[in-house]
Order: sequence, then structure tokens, then C-alpha cells
Amino acid sequence: MIPLKRAAIIAVGSELLTPLRVDTNSLFITEQLNLLGIDVTVKAVVGDARAELAQLFRAVRPRVDVVVFTGGLGPTDDDVTREAVAAVLERQLIEDEAITDRLRARFAARGFTSPMPENNRRQAMVPEGARVIENTRGSAPGLWLEDGERVVALLPGPPRELKPMFATLMDGWLKERAAGAVLARRVLRIAGRIESQTDEALQPLYRGWDQSSPRIAATILAALGQIELYLSTQTTSREVADKALDAATEQVLTVIGEDVFSTRGESLEEVVGERLAAAGLHIALAESCTGGLATSRLTDVAGSSRYVDRAIITYSNEAKTALLGVPPALIAEHGAVSEAVARAMAEGIRERSGVEIGVGITGIAGPGGGSPEKPVGTVAVAVATAGAATTSRLYRFHGEREQVKFQASQAALDMVRRLTARIVQPQGTE
Repeated sequence: MIPLKRAAIIAVGSELLTPLRVDTNSLFITEQLNLLGIDVTVKAVVGDARAELAQLFRAVRPRVDVVVFTGGLGPTDDDVTREAVAAVLERQLIEDEAITDRLRARFAARGFTSPMPENNRRQAMVPEGARVIENTRGSAPGLWLEDGERVVALLPGPPRELKPMFATLMDGWLKERAAGAVLARRVLRIAGRIESQTDEALQPLYRGWDQSSPRIAATILAALGQIELYLSTQTTSREVADKALDAATEQVLTVIGEDVFSTRGESLEEVVGERLAAAGLHIALAESCTGGLATSRLTDVAGSSRYVDRAIITYSNEAKTALLGVPPALIAEHGAVSEAVARAMAEGIRERSGVEIGVGITGIAGPGGGSPEKPVGTVAVAVATAGAATTSRLYRFHGEREQVKFQASQAALDMVRRLTARIVQPQGTE
């Protein structure tokens, strides 16, 4: 039989098409399949409609080697996964008496005075030729079907039931049919560039990676305040994969340099925290338009008390003057949203706290408050350091209020990251 290389995951349940529930099973299944060298090429969510489910299955079936269904295996009329899959595969559904007996025993063991409802027998209906995957944590058994060279797995929706059942497949039938290759990924995160600039700079690398052995696949995504570059390769060993991804990462660093802030998928706040802690530096922040968001992100990281000293939200002009010493004349001359005021805020919080690094953020998050000269999204960020001139920059961000605030916090943290790289040498250098 051919090895399994490509997979589709179909999550079944009308509740997953509402804001009330999120499909988390597919993330877990993808991670597990990748460990076996199986690449997930399709993910989909479908409601509890037999015709829609069958149509989706027919569409993905010829394109992949394995299809994993989650959900829709319960006892009620809207649990239609078994019926839809059996119809597409043209298999009869046959009651498995052993499953029915286990269900009855399960009801009796739980102390119910009435007998098992007849609709629970739906869970014992098995397509011809299917192998049963025992469910030790629930009533719905899983199913494994051979579909020519392909396979189809039906698993229950609750994660506490699905995960141990999938672990059984990982150690058994899936492992036996996997390609035996390793699918490895690397996530690089980039700040200070837009998507098109990053893509243009990396174009020569793409061509080389496509011809390399092992081949490196690259996907570039624009996220709020950063660019994410996903590198992946499939080889016969983890050592070979890591070596190839290491080499590709070094090439990216050569092209983009310090704009890459993470080569292992860390968040910007984690990277900044690591640098501050390693250098023994401390930080204090004065925030206006971000309302404490930059500080909140830093303190979301465990152990941040090693480097975060304090923060002040100086939303009003009076607070900037009273708590940070920003001269009223400076605000009157340049406006509260200006590099001059941001510098004064950063210097004021640094001097009052006695730390090595002070940050000032002031801006217009919107939706109101903008002007032709300073539209909504205008943000000034400054970083003051001991023994050096204060660095500042004026930004123009786009988006709604929440997006402007996040981008402002991202810009402030990135400015700190770049400055700390110059204050101290990275570990392991002379």
C-alpha cells in the first residue's frame, strides 16, 4: 500500500459555525499527523447536515490519503457523520452487537434506573468493513475504514475522548501506514517591514529552497504588527530536517538582519523579556493611548518581575505633567501626540524610577480625536536609556481602536528590542 502523506480534517457540528464554539481538535490532530510526516492540506468545518457533509467528503476524498472526521457520532438525529460517510463509500451500516452490549453495561454501571434509550443504538451502527476504535472515556466509539489505498477515521468531538483515541491510532494503524518521514517546521517573526517588502527581499531564497534537497517550503503571512515566515521541510530524519531549517534561517537573517526578532516562534514580549533579564536591565513605562497594554504584554510572561519595574498610565495632559514632569509649554508647542512629548514621558519615567530603560507612548487610538495633521492612528513612541540620546519615532497606524493600540505596543516593544541589542552583546560573543 502507498504511504499516507496528505490529510484532510473535517470537524462536524453546527455549533462550530457559531461564535460560541471553536474547533481546537484540528490543531491537535495536525500536530500529531505532522509527527508522522503526514501533511494536513485541507481543514474544514461543516454543520450537522448529511447532504453538506457528504458533499464535502466527496470533494476532499480524491485529494488526500487520509480523512479524519471529528464529531457527529452521538446518539441523536443530528449526529450524521456515520451515515454520510457510509453513503459516500457505498457501505451498509450494520449494528455491532458488542458495542450495543457495552453501551447497555455503561448505562447500568452509571446507576440509571431506566434501560438505555433506543436511540443510543445509533452509536453501534458500523459501516461494513470498519474497524472499531474503543472509547474509554465516552459512549461513542471511533471507526477506521480502508478506502482503497486511502483511510478514513471517525472520531468523537469531545477532546477528552478524542485525544486518547488518536494516540492509539498514532501508535498503531496510522504509524503503520505513515510515510516514515519527518515533517518539521520553523516560524520566523519579523518586525519593521510590510509583507510585500519582506517577500521581495526573500524571493531569491525561495528559488534556491525550491531546488534544494531537502526542499524547503515557505509561506509568508501578514499578522498585526508583524510578518510571519513559515518554513517547512520533509525528510527521513529530524537531524537532517533541523539542519536544513537552520541553514534556511541563517539565509533569512543574512537578508533581513535584525528585523527578524524570533526564529523559534516566540512572541515579541518574550524576546524582549529574555534580553532584559539576560542583561540585568530594568524597564519602566509611561503609557497614554495604549492604556497599559505594552506593560500588560510584558507582564504576561512568567518571571517578568526580574525586569519590569513599574508603569504609569498618564492619559491626560495634567497627568503627564504631574507624574512625569512633562512641561505644559512642551505640550502646548508640539501637542500631546508628538515625539517631543513621548521623549519627555520616557525620560520622566526613567528618571523617577531609576531604571536603565524608560518608554513613552502617546497617540490617537480613535475613532475620534484625529485631525488632518494628526489623523487617527498617529502614535509617538520613545525609549530613553542611561548614557544615550533618547530614541523616538512617529508612526501612522491603520485599523480600529484595538488594532491601533496593539500596533503601538508592538512598535514600543520592538524599539526596546533593537536598543537592547546595541546596549549589550548577545550571549556567547566576545
